[in-house]
Amino acid sequence: MNSPFCSFALCITLIIFFFPVHGRWHNHAKNHKHSHHHPHFTISQPPSPSPSPSPPLSPSPEPANPPDDNDGGSSFNATGFFDVRHYGAIGDGTTDDTEAFKMAWDTACQSDNDDYAVILVPYGFSFMIQSTIFTGPCKHGIVFQVDGTFIAPDGPDAWPKSYSAHQWLVFYRVNNMSLRGNGVIDGRGQKWWDLPCKPHRGGKGRTKAGPCDSPIAIRFFMSSNLTVEGLRIKDSPQFHFRFDNCRDVYIDSLTITAPAWSPNTDGIHIENTNGVQILNSVVANGDDCISIGSGSYNVDIRNITCGPGHGISIGSLGNHNSRACVSNITVRDSIIKVSDNGVRIKTWQGGFGAVRGVSFNNIHMDNVRNPIIIDQFYCLNKGCLNQTSAVVVSDISYIDIKGSYDIRSPPMHFGCSDSMPCVNLTLANIELFPSKGDIFLDPFCWNAYGDLQTLTIPPLGCLLEASSRSILETQRDYC
Repeated sequence: MNSPFCSFALCITLIIFFFPVHGRWHNHAKNHKHSHHHPHFTISQPPSPSPSPSPPLSPSPEPANPPDDNDGGSSFNATGFFDVRHYGAIGDGTTDDTEAFKMAWDTACQSDNDDYAVILVPYGFSFMIQSTIFTGPCKHGIVFQVDGTFIAPDGPDAWPKSYSAHQWLVFYRVNNMSLRGNGVIDGRGQKWWDLPCKPHRGGKGRTKAGPCDSPIAIRFFMSSNLTVEGLRIKDSPQFHFRFDNCRDVYIDSLTITAPAWSPNTDGIHIENTNGVQILNSVVANGDDCISIGSGSYNVDIRNITCGPGHGISIGSLGNHNSRACVSNITVRDSIIKVSDNGVRIKTWQGGFGAVRGVSFNNIHMDNVRNPIIIDQFYCLNKGCLNQTSAVVVSDISYIDIKGSYDIRSPPMHFGCSDSMPCVNLTLANIELFPSKGDIFLDPFCWNAYGDLQTLTIPPLGCLLEASSRSILETQRDYC
């Protein structure tokens, strides 16, 4: 069915096409705003019990007055529910239900309901959706109630050539929206991961030249007052969630899963986004559980179970000599297990800007290869040249970090720029033991300045003492 929205969506697609999303290849609500509190150096009890996946799917109650099957699916019912089945969705897992979802969205978005309009994706159905942009702003708030299953097209060959390969489901310029439910979002990433251009590990796999774009499963772009909660999302071709240029984001009780070897499958990535809470969630994937990009600030991450994966990362920042600014980040009361990294800050040489005001507090490490790491020499091909400029890293605290580390790497690694040292690093109550044997590896430091408030295990004898003020006076962060 042709509609003005179809042509408008095409325009928006072209707009977003000019904001490409580049992967990072790694080998190693009623209207409400969310407040963010960042207590400094507070020692909390570790999460007990640790977050667990959402309970098994159970049918959600039907709306009190569901749409009349005989109304053609074109009218809005008294209770503000818009069941996608009444707009032509079949839900058999094979039929393309994209147009039905777009019609339900358009109708709900423009409805005159005084409260939230609820788009219902019912339990017991599997809906196959093509790459789609849901566009706002809407007249009122939107609740996207996902109790059934979303399914992506099955790999690159099933992806229409005219559709963007950068993203699957996009919410653009949407305010006051909740994406929630007990349902499943299945990105069907296997065939994307198996492209010959992807980094393969072990066996006879070889990386080959060729198109390598893979879609992000869910992307929020230029949106605000967002809530995402309760969902299970799995096997995204690339990032599972990405938030670009958003504000006031509340994420709670998500379960994100992908194989540990799956390339570039970050759980939640934020970029140029502020006012974020990520709470009570489980992420096990092939890349960073949570990654924080440039332009992000006021981020509170709590009660996360992360791993296997690459840990919780700030960066990478400053690639291609770019400016990067990140500040006021808190990660606390969380567990990181069987991961390549624990809590990490990574920057490229040649960038500029600053990472400041970061607190890692009350985190348990379980067999993590690099529990605490700052890497200002981040490089993927090991052929990067030394450069003078660097993203400034300062005012970083590590409080109450305990557990075990994989003995292949030191438990603490502070690799800081020759010209821009890391300053104002604060450590207290750090106890990290080898996961095997009883031989402790010495921490590594390079041009790192800070303060030990307590003795650490193993002893951190390489941290330099100096007046941070004198060092900072020589640093320009451009933020």
